[in-house]
Amino acid sequence: MRSDRDGRGPPRPKADPVCPLCGRPIPPGSKSSLHHLVPKLKGGAKCGTVRLHQICHSAIHARFSEAEIARRLADIDRLEADPALAEFLAWVRTKPADFHAPTRLTRHRRHSLPSHGVAKSQSGQATEWPRVTRKPHRR
Repeated sequence: MRSDRDGRGPPRPKADPVCPLCGRPIPPGSKSSLHHLVPKLKGGAKCGTVRLHQICHSAIHARFSEAEIARRLADIDRLEADPALAEFLAWVRTKPADFHAPTRLTRHRRHSLPSHGVAKSQSGQATEWPRVTRKPHRR
């Protein structure tokens, strides 16, 4: 059985991990996930990860594209300093440590992403994305 640093006394209880983005503890059983500082799609599969509250992680991806995260927001200090996330962080820091709520894409991200195979042409009319068909794989 482990004891405290000087070898005397009972083991110290482990403190809850702390979300490096909002600074609130992440209690056991609360929703959390690992955030790749450099997105996996942008070469960050083997780079560092940090444990965040799920709501904090969702807020990042609701506001920024993978390319933008890789290009200019690949560390916690830059994420915290970004004005698009600062307002959210000020709000979420007032919530209990186990607080979670659904996160929607920001209006900017919603309008910049294609929606379920339907795109809008420059005239504003909905058009279907061209379907890509794959040939069967031959062995």
